[in-house]
Amino acid sequence: MTTSGLTRTCAVLAGAAMVVGTALPAQAATPAVVHHKTYENTLTAMHGEALAHASYHFYGEQAGYEHLPKVRALFMKTADTELHDHFTKEAQLIHFVRDDASNLRESIKGEIEEGTRMYPRFAREAREDKDDNAARLFTEIAADELTHARYFAKALYAIEHHRGEIPEGPTPDPVKVVAGKPKVHSARTLRNLETAMHGEAFANAKYTLYGEHAKARSPKLARLFERTAAVELTEHFAGEADLAGFVHRTKENLRKSIAGETYEATQMYPSFARTARAEHAYKAARLFTEIAGDEAAHARAFEHALKHLCHHHHHMARADS
Repeated sequence: MTTSGLTRTCAVLAGAAMVVGTALPAQAATPAVVHHKTYENTLTAMHGEALAHASYHFYGEQAGYEHLPKVRALFMKTADTELHDHFTKEAQLIHFVRDDASNLRESIKGEIEEGTRMYPRFAREAREDKDDNAARLFTEIAADELTHARYFAKALYAIEHHRGEIPEGPTPDPVKVVAGKPKVHSARTLRNLETAMHGEAFANAKYTLYGEHAKARSPKLARLFERTAAVELTEHFAGEADLAGFVHRTKENLRKSIAGETYEATQMYPSFARTARAEHAYKAARLFTEIAGDEAAHARAFEHALKHLCHHHHHMARADS
């Protein structure tokens, strides 16, 4: 897209955001099923599960590149649990997924925010820091997010007015992520990449749920959400992860995963469960306790994989000596 074209698109979508925003559901409002702090904790947990899902997806890919099929399968299976079990149950707890029109309005608002404010700012800061590769990526993703907003706006019009067609949606252009060091030198750019990755991981998880919710009524809308979710993970998150040096060799990826799962199992989720019980949100407390047990099991599985990998490499080294 040309600069003038992007400017015109921003102006049109900014106007649309004002209209859409007035009709958005109160996403930040606390549902009756949980109290305020438990609601906030649930959203925090959902962001963590979304990031874990995205991270394990690419850790699994890296294990595949290292010819470690069992570790790859472990990462992929755990990624699936984080999204389709933990994230999904937490979303159900706070009624995160609404009707299709509300889901589309929320999506439009988020894409416009990223396309007109967050990513342009990140691009400007990257240029100031001489990280031109990141500036180009941020600018490209900003344009993509505005395209997503247009697709969602067309879909919203189609389902509300029963006119027009729901777009097919974007075509993912996957980015290969392999172990490596950061490809930027500015600490600010690296922080912005990490912030963006959190957002893309959450968007991927959110759109996956929106797509599953829409499937029974509108397969076309479900397809739009699914294709957009794929872009957020395999193109946007992947491109940012590549520049950030997010993925390491499998041993280090396992160590990072063990630390993260152990923290969630022993600190985060037990704390969230205690808060939920104090607020008499017993359903939430039970869910947090259940997930804490799952995360402990994930940590043990990763520890077993790391131990086996280190043992195998030790014997390989002795055989070569």
